[in-house]
Amino acid sequence: MPLIHLNAGDDLPEAMPDPGPGPVIVMVHGFKYTPGHAKECPHRHIFSLSPERECFKVVSWPRGLGFDGMRPDEGLAVGFGWHARGSLWRAYREAARAGAALAATIRALRTRLPDRPVHAIAHSFGARVVLSALGHLEPGALGRVILLAGAEFGRHAAEALATPAGRAAEIINVTTRENDLYDFLLECLIAPPARGDRSLGLALPSGANVLTLQLDDPDTLAVLRGAGFGIAPPAARICHWSPYTRPGALPFYGALLRAPERLSLAQLRAALPERAAPRWSRILAEIPLPMGRKASF
Repeated sequence: MPLIHLNAGDDLPEAMPDPGPGPVIVMVHGFKYTPGHAKECPHRHIFSLSPERECFKVVSWPRGLGFDGMRPDEGLAVGFGWHARGSLWRAYREAARAGAALAATIRALRTRLPDRPVHAIAHSFGARVVLSALGHLEPGALGRVILLAGAEFGRHAAEALATPAGRAAEIINVTTRENDLYDFLLECLIAPPARGDRSLGLALPSGANVLTLQLDDPDTLAVLRGAGFGIAPPAARICHWSPYTRPGALPFYGALLRAPERLSLAQLRAALPERAAPRWSRILAEIPLPMGRKASF
């Protein structure tokens, strides 16, 4: 089976599945997961081909990304676990330390599989882990990165993208107005690196190697549907896990990571809406206006 499980600080196993011609895709979880935990072990849940726990937010990432052992060119999925339990502040600090460990894992993968591209997909605080890893890597070590509802500040992301590895990587920032409350709480509870700094939902730096994709935008979903990616519309006004739990989302990310040359950032940027909807627009759209008054914009 083209799937291995690693934790921060682990060495690669001596025997690994042969990825064939496919890529290496590293999966990084977010807050509350910790390897070996009785209920919240990522390797038995989102990183498992058959998750043990039934919960709306527990969806098999490797299976959704196309790892099922049925094709010789699937590549290799790597579930990267780190200690993300405890307080929000503790997990945020730990994510930066886990980034250095992830960089060591990526370097080892590149050494063991020098002809295979290495990509990454991360949710929530996992985005901070991956961005923190960039400062410890050489250019080209990490190819395409997909950040799902990333829990990090724009200033830290800008610093990561300014590193040699950051400039060489491609970053797809998947946002949704369903995550506005969580973005707002991050900004309220974690001290920002600069006054007025915002979360990745609003403040990821722009650049030729950076694309923000708002996954709850109807026009965006229509464009993706026309390209053959049927992603379900959002079912809630507030949800932190929607970027990977909605049907069709993970297969879309799998396509982005498996064949970057077929879905270039330039092609996506040209087809998708130029601007994301403003914060709170999803919640405010559900609030009825007072009777007898006209809305002014």
